[in-house]
Amino acid sequence: MIRKLIQRVLNRSAEPEAYGIEAHGIRRESISHGSRKVCEALQAQGFHAYVVGGAVRDLMLGVLPKDFDVATNASPEDVHRCVRRSRLIGRRFKLVHALFGDEIVEVSTFRASSPGEVDEETGRVLRDNVYGTREQDAERRDFTVNALYYDPHTQTVLDFHRGVRDLQKKLIRVIGDPRARFREDPVRMLRAVRLAAKLGFQIEPKTRAPIAELADLIENVPPARLFDEMLKLLLSGHALQSVHRLRSEGLHHGLLPLLDVILEQPLGEKFVNLALAQTDERVRQDKAVSPAFLFAALLWHEVLAAWRARETAGEPRIPALYAAMDDMLDKQTDKLAIPRRFTVTMKEIWSLQPRFEIRSGRRAFGMLEHPRFRAGYDFLALRAESGEAPGELAEWWRRFQDGTPEERSELLLAAPGGAEARKRRRRRRGGAKPQDAGPPPVLAD
Repeated sequence: MIRKLIQRVLNRSAEPEAYGIEAHGIRRESISHGSRKVCEALQAQGFHAYVVGGAVRDLMLGVLPKDFDVATNASPEDVHRCVRRSRLIGRRFKLVHALFGDEIVEVSTFRASSPGEVDEETGRVLRDNVYGTREQDAERRDFTVNALYYDPHTQTVLDFHRGVRDLQKKLIRVIGDPRARFREDPVRMLRAVRLAAKLGFQIEPKTRAPIAELADLIENVPPARLFDEMLKLLLSGHALQSVHRLRSEGLHHGLLPLLDVILEQPLGEKFVNLALAQTDERVRQDKAVSPAFLFAALLWHEVLAAWRARETAGEPRIPALYAAMDDMLDKQTDKLAIPRRFTVTMKEIWSLQPRFEIRSGRRAFGMLEHPRFRAGYDFLALRAESGEAPGELAEWWRRFQDGTPEERSELLLAAPGGAEARKRRRRRRGGAKPQDAGPPPVLAD
């Protein structure tokens, strides 16, 4: 306890370092309209208000932030009173969402760093909802580069934990004792990896040292919260680097079953790398990304392995696939609570894969009408690019979906079994049949 108190005293600056605009380069026009208006409204009533966290960090690095958060010494009720279009949210710890057209600014009251309810076995903080001072609010933040406070009125950045210097050194450094902070909240280890991958930074050696040892604490994080953090990582635009950093830090075990095994297999690793790289490219181009498609890709080889095992054991092909999907998702739910709205789509994408192998008339046209056809086809194309599925199959479906009626007819005729099926149809429609042949057979496309 004494050691922890000494560490906090050493880490806490009596006065923050103040950087003017010539040092940090952030003009008030650089921050969003909504966050600027919130700060002005609160400061007009005598409160302190700052743009905080990742927005300040990104602006200093020349990156346009996606969100702007504000921290203040005003209570949530005071914020709600000062900002006309706002609403109170949260139960245990109230926040305010200030509304400015399409922009939502999250406003939080300064919080204290003293832990509330703590799990004695793991050291994880279960409850931490205490209002505090600006200095305490800075101390409870995770990394030094996130503990920066920008005042749009004075255009000054306040730095309580030498975050500006770490930005210049390209270092991710935890505030306080790394071992204690990771025990308080094991998700901080994932955040360190995500932030380092996003910014192209290194994790400071003392911050990195206990990660491998404490990696098992991730098991104690509620699955729903773990899913949210993994989704942020995978949709960060730097998922490929993040996943490989998770692996190098020993944090991948238990998060996604495939990361334990597939990254060790050349074919599986190529497939996963392609899926992550394509997702990163879409994020960087500001295109829509489907979390369901991404998780379907990440978990596919686990489903594939179980499917093949069931087939080898003698189960029928399609029932074996559905059983493999259910078993894998049941196992995954214990680790990562993937919402049902995603798992339904994931199963549809997976179940379409064997159906692409059947290229006969009614079934092929029926596939085009399937609501998940496009996602299923993109998944097939990804499999083909990685070498898992025949390239000819993906190319056939690309031409079929884009082709004219005449081109589609030719494709159906040229598909495996297409010519023979055409002959059977011709005989059935107009060809003479022997007197004793009986009724023609019923053929299913």
